[in-house]
Amino acid sequence: VQLVESGGGSVQAGESLRLSCAASGDPYIRNYLAWFRQVPGKEREGVAAIYLLGGHTWYPDSADGRFTISQDNAGYTVYLQMTSLKPEDSAMYYCAADPGPVGRAIALQRTTYRYWGQGTQVTVS
Repeated sequence: VQLVESGGGSVQAGESLRLSCAASGDPYIRNYLAWFRQVPGKEREGVAAIYLLGGHTWYPDSADGRFTISQDNAGYTVYLQMTSLKPEDSAMYYCAADPGPVGRAIALQRTTYRYWGQGTQVTVS
C-alpha cells in the first residue's frame, strides 16, 4: 500500500487547512487509516482515525473539535480538516494505514499501524 499526504503549508493562526491522504494498493490493507503528527523531540501522536468500511471515527480524549477526519466515497482518499489552527498545531503530519482490526483502545496508537506515508509539514504562525 502507498500513502501520499498533501495539503500542508504555512498559515496564520486561526486559519484552516485540509490535509489529504491518497491511498493506493490492496484495499484490505488500508481498512483503517489515521492521522498522526510529530514535532522534533516528541512522540508521534494520533489526532484522528477512521474505519473506512464502517465510517467509525476516533479522536483523542483531548480533542477540542477542531479536527475532523473523513473519506471520499471511493475510500481512496482520507482527509483531515483542521480549523482554527494554533501555533502548537505545527508539526509534520503523517497518514498511516493498517488492515486491522483496530478498536478504540488502539486506534490512535502509533504502533497499531504498519504502513506510513512520508508526511506533510504544517506550520502555524
